[in-house]
Amino acid sequence: MTRFAILLGGDVTPTERLKQQVRGARCIAADSGMAHATVLQLAPELWVGDFDSAGTELEAAFQHVPRVVHPADKNATDGELAVEEALKRGATALILVGGFGGQFDHMLAHGTMMLSLAERGLNVFTSSGHEEAYPLLGALSLSGLAHGTRLSVIGVTALEDLSISGVRWPLKDREVLFGSSLTMSNAAEGDVELKLRGGKALVLVYP
Repeated sequence: MTRFAILLGGDVTPTERLKQQVRGARCIAADSGMAHATVLQLAPELWVGDFDSAGTELEAAFQHVPRVVHPADKNATDGELAVEEALKRGATALILVGGFGGQFDHMLAHGTMMLSLAERGLNVFTSSGHEEAYPLLGALSLSGLAHGTRLSVIGVTALEDLSISGVRWPLKDREVLFGSSLTMSNAAEGDVELKLRGGKALVLVYP
């Protein structure tokens, strides 16, 4: 498995859990996401973006990192361009670091991009350190969560036969209407298993 950490420009808290998740991963930074490299002890092999938000201090500190520079007027976010570079390098697993915070449209775009990548067979999730999101298309296992860890399943479509085990309020083959808040704010009681026969969802975890 070829694992890449993609450094995005959102919020990051360098928790021990996040440091462990990115340890040993290859790394590509998207514009101002380079700011997370030092605190996470990562050495990006590439810096991608239009560099409208990196700032001169960051550019000076990481001038040794090779860059792929794009114009400000482009048809993709810096994050998506960084993901594309990782895929060119054979990535099969992606950790989008800093996918929360900042502009809400970018947060939504990262969520839908993860679903698209998962449909292509990639192992992908995003984390800020205090908040994680995982695509759910069929089955998902979450281990290592402390007892009581809050999690929510947000349906991007209606959900068919959703089952959740290892939580305070389990579900078994439940139909969940699009827009329903039924699957908000559950709590882990061990390893969590989620299964879905049809539909798409994002699983939000607050470790």
